[in-house]
Amino acid sequence: MTGWFGFTPQPEYELKKKKMMLFDDTEIFSSGSGGRRIFDVPDADLLLIDNFFSKPESDHYYNVLYHGTQWREYEMPMYDKVVTAPRMISWYGDSSRPELKSNPRWPLELLQIRERVEDETRINFNAVLLNLYRDGTDGVGWHSDKTSSSNKNMNIASVTFGETRLFRLRHKTLKHIAPIEIPLHHGTFLLMAGSTNTFWEHQVPKTARAVLPRINLTFRQVKGA
Repeated sequence: MTGWFGFTPQPEYELKKKKMMLFDDTEIFSSGSGGRRIFDVPDADLLLIDNFFSKPESDHYYNVLYHGTQWREYEMPMYDKVVTAPRMISWYGDSSRPELKSNPRWPLELLQIRERVEDETRINFNAVLLNLYRDGTDGVGWHSDKTSSSNKNMNIASVTFGETRLFRLRHKTLKHIAPIEIPLHHGTFLLMAGSTNTFWEHQVPKTARAVLPRINLTFRQVKGA
């Protein structure tokens, strides 16, 4: 089985996908019911919209992205060694960036999603990082995004398809502010704008629960992308 542009998934990943295809994952994915929420916290512009994409739309985009994306593993530094990140990624930009393994040929579905995101935010994005969390053993630790932004403030628009996973944020210096915990559901949209990435860090913790895959898209304004 090949994805977009002739990509052949790794054998062990393809086996896992075949097991998951014994039933339709999307039947049990749940959409959020929280509506639109603006978080009133210092040094952040945070907007959450549940059901940003309808359940049928989210089901469609999940299936297309899960089975068609050029997912790849990548290495990252951790303390004094280099490890394989516990998730898979794919990167698209408006121009080719070899150091990011960026693909300038956006599939139709990514262009459709970007258009909806830009209509909502009135922000133009020129790149997107796709993350695949295959199960509960995949996650990402506390961090702030380091990608060089074309604007002073890094605006990151996030869209989730698939399993609901917890998204956490904490202020870097104001320790008296309670961390924020946001369940990101099937079809949910989250905008981290303004100085959010400067003053806050975020994570998607691993979980011992049996969970299905989650796909997360983070649209960015990348310098030179």
